[in-house]
Amino acid sequence: MKYSGWPESGELVVGRIDEIEDFGVFVDLLEYEDKRGLCHISEVASGWIKNVRDHVNVDQRAVAKVLDVDEGAQQIDLSLKDVNDHQHKEKIQEWKNEQKADNWMELAFGEDIDDETYAAIANELLAEYGSLYGGFEQAAIHGTETLEDLDLTDKQTTALVRTARENVSVPYVSVTGYVDLECPASDGVDVVREALQAAGGNGQVPEEVDLEVTYVGAPEYRIEVQAPDYKTAENHLEESADRAIAVIDDHDGTADFHRERHEDDD
Repeated sequence: MKYSGWPESGELVVGRIDEIEDFGVFVDLLEYEDKRGLCHISEVASGWIKNVRDHVNVDQRAVAKVLDVDEGAQQIDLSLKDVNDHQHKEKIQEWKNEQKADNWMELAFGEDIDDETYAAIANELLAEYGSLYGGFEQAAIHGTETLEDLDLTDKQTTALVRTARENVSVPYVSVTGYVDLECPASDGVDVVREALQAAGGNGQVPEEVDLEVTYVGAPEYRIEVQAPDYKTAENHLEESADRAIAVIDDHDGTADFHRERHEDDD
């Protein structure tokens, strides 16, 4: 997807160097339709430059910082030297991700999707998530729920989620904790079983979270949680333990949550 508008001053853009002159280089902006910028020789690299061609090559892919935009004069001034290695790497990855998302749009809605429909869907994702890739990533993690407030049809939402889950590699983190559950009552075994079911969420755990409770060795049980980020994972881990402890407490048993496995369990 290429933007039809203009970049903004201070923005980082991906381009291809398509012409080199003694006074600087012209850069074809790969993210914008029919937009070309000029990087003056003084902005190509730090220090004195004898020959521009010692620093850049035709067809080289580059990341540049937009210094100024004059729409009336159809001119975009760029700087290559104001972009550090970290910014270059991060911007290139972002650009590659958007290319992937552009291909996913075709997979979701077909190569024959008209420009108006494509733009309408893309603009909804861009407005909500800042990028097409961000929209697909959230759709893969949270499903249709995350798209409910967007101006999309049910068919479009379903297509986005299906395509996202088939193509997006969602980053997950894992956290682990342990609960000791004991109940001396005559029905103590049933109480512990009820506590474990409560810890597992009784089918109420969100789709993007994987929660598993396993037996370690009496009275200890392991709770493992996988989620898209640490905050979510930690919250569900603590909530799982709290649910189990509440059941045990209601039956006058003893329960404890801890992060490390007891050494004598081996």
